[in-house]
Amino acid sequence: MEAIQTLIDSTGLVHFSPGQIIMMLVGVLLLFLAIAKGFEPLLLVPIGFGAILTNVPLAGMGEPGGVLYLFYDMGITSGLFPLLIFLGVGALTDFSALIANPRMLFLGAAAQFGIFATLLGAIALNWVPGLSFTMKEASAIAIIGGADGPTAIFLASRLAPDLLGAIAVAAYSYMALVPLIQPPIMRALTTPAERKIQMTQLRVVSKREKIVFPLLLLVLTILLLPTATPLIGMFCLGNLMKECGVVDRLSKTAQNELINIVTIFLGLAVGSRLSADKFLTTQTLGILMLGMVAFAIGTAAGVLMAKLMNKVSKQSINPLIGSAGVSAVPMAARVSNKVGLEADPHNFLLMHAMGPNVAGVIGSAVAAGILLALVG
Repeated sequence: MEAIQTLIDSTGLVHFSPGQIIMMLVGVLLLFLAIAKGFEPLLLVPIGFGAILTNVPLAGMGEPGGVLYLFYDMGITSGLFPLLIFLGVGALTDFSALIANPRMLFLGAAAQFGIFATLLGAIALNWVPGLSFTMKEASAIAIIGGADGPTAIFLASRLAPDLLGAIAVAAYSYMALVPLIQPPIMRALTTPAERKIQMTQLRVVSKREKIVFPLLLLVLTILLLPTATPLIGMFCLGNLMKECGVVDRLSKTAQNELINIVTIFLGLAVGSRLSADKFLTTQTLGILMLGMVAFAIGTAAGVLMAKLMNKVSKQSINPLIGSAGVSAVPMAARVSNKVGLEADPHNFLLMHAMGPNVAGVIGSAVAAGILLALVG
């Protein structure tokens, strides 16, 4: 009987807590959204599976010494994974749309309004019983508004390591849910006529311009905001490798093998923070709520800025591309294009939306650098 009892005690059946079951179901939900609905499977499949693994009782995969803990400690706590992701994203990015239409920088900047609005919201939550955020924690939470997972992880690892897991999960979850969150906001803030606005074709950008742009961006960052150099620097390096044409092997590695490997490890590491004891807290719920509000404000600010620019610009701007000012590349640009096609099947906005989209990547990194300089 004692041997049988020992055997029973070694199974997971008798050790599951209600919280673990809830979080494993959350992991299954993320897998469903990724596989059945196609919501950013590259992110949600490893995150969802990591959430399931970290909540397995007795396995200890998310605890010190466990494989998921090692991924988290080496890649996220250190800030390594976000920098490598930025290198890969830079190698995948084409700045042509932004170079051809520099006005799109204003849309990328406007979308970052969600970051600073959320900063005030996080501070205001200190009035709610059970919630308390320091200025550093509020700043780390606010960056979720940029819809940029790597930047959120980078800033949180330096300002609020204790909240890093919840911030990372919120940032990546909202990035993956862009196709659900943004369209209702875009439709509510635009008229059918505005959604049908057709924009003039972009000019051809020369190779020299493409090579000079990341170097110029790096120089400006070094001179004006050196705290943003780690993110912007890796981003510019990846883009320069792509555009210079003399290191194709390195560029292709950054675009494919490197970013894919890091994405697997990063997704599992983020999923490891979805353990019941770390995630089911009032602080986490507050962060998730703020993240949703931040993302909505950023989307709305971009659309409203595009409407304002359309009033004063000689060339028409479709307000839908303003929503692409958040940093979710290229998801937000695809959503802008999709909503535009619903209004007019012949109106393709993807290339135009990529301008504010890549501007948003720069904007979120700059916002992170400003917050790091002010409160870090």
